[in-house]
Amino acid sequence: MIVNDLLIDGIERSREVCHEVLRGLTPDQANARPGGDHNSISWLVWHIAREQDVQIAPLCGTPQVWTSQGWFERFDLDLPARSMGYGHDVSTAGKVVVDDTDLLLGYLDAAVDATRAYIASVGADQFDDIVDDRWDPPVTRGVRLVSVIDDAAQHAGQAAYVRGLLFG
Repeated sequence: MIVNDLLIDGIERSREVCHEVLRGLTPDQANARPGGDHNSISWLVWHIAREQDVQIAPLCGTPQVWTSQGWFERFDLDLPARSMGYGHDVSTAGKVVVDDTDLLLGYLDAAVDATRAYIASVGADQFDDIVDDRWDPPVTRGVRLVSVIDDAAQHAGQAAYVRGLLFG
């Protein structure tokens, strides 16, 4: 198995978890915030998609699917188009509310599909390329992809936990 296949498998696992978590949930359940102000399943799944989209699009040299495919308009959130969840306070996170879980899964699928396509296009000799020199050490393409996959896996696990809180 090549590195690309392993990375694709990793990102697909978070997609599968999110589909399972949202299966059968009403929008009210997906938007429920444990304790009244913690992240909802909707926010967690939206953030998984956004963090991929925000980090993968520059690597591809393409616009984010959030804006280029009209997801920003379809979600109609009271947030700027550039918002992706990083740094959201309780009030801002509460603005991520969906009326249709299929919309949420549609955006997640679009973001994961873009991530998959990008990963499949990366040559074996490109994983060590520096893609972000604002960090010490600078971030390589491979490290960025692992970071995207790790963030998605952690938030998918949190979404599964929140579902467990809803149903005991």
